[in-house]
Amino acid sequence: MASEELLALENGQQANGNLKAGSGKEIRHGRTAHNMSSSSLRKKSDLKLVSKVPCGRLRQLLANLQEVILGTKLSVLFPAIPLAIVAEYCNFGRSWIFALSLLGLTPLAERVSFLTEQIALYTGPTVGGLLNATCGNATELIIALFALYKRKIHVVKSSLLGSILSNLLLVLGTSLFCGGLANLKKEQKFDRKQADVNSLLLLLGLLCHMLPLVFRYASGPEILTADPTLQLSRASSIIMLLAYIAYLFFQLKTHRQLFEAQEEDHDGDDVGSDETAVIGFWSAFTWLAGMTAVIALLSEYVVGTIEAASDSWGISVNFISIILLPIVGNAAEHAGAIIFAFKNKLDISLGVALGSATQIAMFVVPLNVIVAWIMGVNMDLDFKLLETGTLVLTIIVTAFALQDGTSHYMKGFVLLLCYTAIGACFFVIKTPLNQTNVLESSLGGALAA
Repeated sequence: MASEELLALENGQQANGNLKAGSGKEIRHGRTAHNMSSSSLRKKSDLKLVSKVPCGRLRQLLANLQEVILGTKLSVLFPAIPLAIVAEYCNFGRSWIFALSLLGLTPLAERVSFLTEQIALYTGPTVGGLLNATCGNATELIIALFALYKRKIHVVKSSLLGSILSNLLLVLGTSLFCGGLANLKKEQKFDRKQADVNSLLLLLGLLCHMLPLVFRYASGPEILTADPTLQLSRASSIIMLLAYIAYLFFQLKTHRQLFEAQEEDHDGDDVGSDETAVIGFWSAFTWLAGMTAVIALLSEYVVGTIEAASDSWGISVNFISIILLPIVGNAAEHAGAIIFAFKNKLDISLGVALGSATQIAMFVVPLNVIVAWIMGVNMDLDFKLLETGTLVLTIIVTAFALQDGTSHYMKGFVLLLCYTAIGACFFVIKTPLNQTNVLESSLGGALAA
């Protein structure tokens, strides 16, 4: 009897009849590349021991714990979360708090994707797609908002720029490189339609990022152009958010067939085949709220200890923000994209890399500018010459690599070399964070006066 109750729990005992009756096609239709990528790191939970617990509520709680905490291959990193909290309250080394917080964020990012997918099984693909569009890069967004709250605008810009570079060069490059080596005797092809849409949006975002920089250089001294540059950045941010809303309508309504994950190949793996919820709707919602709160706590630790980690490790804040934060924050999603490239499913890998880069560039960055405007913080879209130059070259190189709809390992290798060169550049550059904050504070005071 207990096993039957547990089976009902596994299949989502809180689901209504609509979920079970004929909604499989609708759910499958709503699965995106992000969902598929994250699911590659999940593992099925063995609930035999839980089924022997006599109390029904306790049995359900333990089953949820096993599905949420132990249902990922990254569960070994969860102990880093309490260790980071203990390190903070026991005043351990600040660099240890930074490192443990980064490690703790890695499984949390994957679990947020899992929980949003569970909620989508009850709400349908459109609402699920909207959840994925807002929570897909929750880690970067929360870290950026905390850095913004602490007036560390340079960290905000660097971390978001690093996320775009990481997705376009590191994730995509590794996927194409590994996929090409694993499928040397096969011609690797992908659907150009989705890549073209994302490339077009990235170019629009690049234009909006470049205009404040070009305007500043064309108009004279920075102290005189600070206010017009800020106004131009806010206007550009509104334009980018409007474009992203149109992109969501395009993706979720009119042309959703271009973005749905291809699941026709079930070659022995379980990935992408689970179409029933393993936890209830309210349980998933509660877990999502709780994990978002933990991500916020660890993000506060990361932002508060980044300078100490920079001093302790002898690495510039630029390098930590642009290279380390994006790699660790999206490790689960990145690993999934590479796994699918090995399986010659490049559409999923491209969906992850290009989709995340587009979401950061067209949603997270302008949203931070608008939130800063509301908070009275003067954040603009001027990422400075070096950072903007790397973004320009990255988008151009990526667009050229994807223009013919085919792939081989050489394309991936070139993208990886580009990322290595950029990483070396930011490793040797030493931009003191204090000087940046002082400059921003002086500009803010001049504008207020």
